[in-house]
Amino acid sequence: MSHFSDKSTPKMENDDVLTDTSTSISSVDGCSTFGIPKERLVEPHVGHKKVLITGGAGFIGSSVAAYLLMRGDDVVIVDEMNDYYDLRIKENNLNRLREAYPEKERLSIYKGDICDSDFIHNVFETERPEWICHMAARAGVRPSIQDPYVYIHSNVEATTRLMDLSHRFGIKNFVFASSSSVYGGSKSTFFSEDEAVDHPVSPYAATKKACELLAYTYHHLYKLNVTGLRFFTVYGPNGRPDMAPFKFIDRVSRGVEIQQFGNGQSSRDYTYIDDIVDGVVRSIDRQHGYEVFNLGKGSGTSLKSFINLVQKHVGKSAKIRVMPDQPGDVPYTCANVHKAKKMLGYEASIPFEEGIRRTVEWYNTAYSNTAITICPELQANGLGRAASRVNLQEATTA
Repeated sequence: MSHFSDKSTPKMENDDVLTDTSTSISSVDGCSTFGIPKERLVEPHVGHKKVLITGGAGFIGSSVAAYLLMRGDDVVIVDEMNDYYDLRIKENNLNRLREAYPEKERLSIYKGDICDSDFIHNVFETERPEWICHMAARAGVRPSIQDPYVYIHSNVEATTRLMDLSHRFGIKNFVFASSSSVYGGSKSTFFSEDEAVDHPVSPYAATKKACELLAYTYHHLYKLNVTGLRFFTVYGPNGRPDMAPFKFIDRVSRGVEIQQFGNGQSSRDYTYIDDIVDGVVRSIDRQHGYEVFNLGKGSGTSLKSFINLVQKHVGKSAKIRVMPDQPGDVPYTCANVHKAKKMLGYEASIPFEEGIRRTVEWYNTAYSNTAITICPELQANGLGRAASRVNLQEATTA
């Protein structure tokens, strides 16, 4: 069952897009101004679509697929099913989709590496999609420092191959996942798309920036419509087990210690999955020539506040180990989302505390009395050990 129930379905109506014809937006909440010429506002495409979603077994990809299928589109999923985290989670995501949409003409699933030229070319030849939602990527800042080569393969090479096929097959719109990590050590209060992002602080961030540059090149050379989406720390039901929201909820629930990196003042713009799906679908529907958008909540939450909210909604006290700051991590992320609001009609609506409450509620249902236990300290981040590389201590049962 979809977890979109408490939020109205993503707002797709034409009148949600602001129609102010001025060429700039004044500074708001300390955010820098930027100009948006009138002609860059794009009306959404309406009607049926056949959308190829890469990474469709993953958290964001499967959530986007669920929404597109729900509204009547057909979906083609491509996923290499790597073991970055427990494959049972990805298989469960696919099983939920297949159970809800058993018709093969509505939902096709292919398992393989995008960088396998014969494989991905055959998918394009067989399915003939006209819209691409490229969510597949090798994620994780810290593991990218230890093994950058797999990030070049999965992020840069795969994205280039997809864009080249998109140009050759006449794809109408190519939307892909970038990351807030591209902002590196920016000192801005709110990260704006106008900012120069030439100083990535991890190989992961560098690959995401490289994809944005390549995307512009394919737009320039072949007029491919491309939109890059800089996601800000996505969380929620069915979320990735290597991410802090899942890890903290799970470990506090089980009485296992959590790690607080630094003094707890680092801050993240945590964005609930329904809000991200809303922004992704809005981007798919609007055929911009070349644009990059921030998709975030637009406000940050400190690590200390985050832990306190988890304790509140789990109903248990956290056992906290304070650790040094991690290499490659940025001190805070916060999205300036005014461009997305203006050009997509996007606006996050789920406050962080409500998102944590919903995620705890889902966790309690999904991981109570279940035969499959997804234990975050066993999630490998593709490296065969816990993401933090710190031994965890089981708390004694009260």
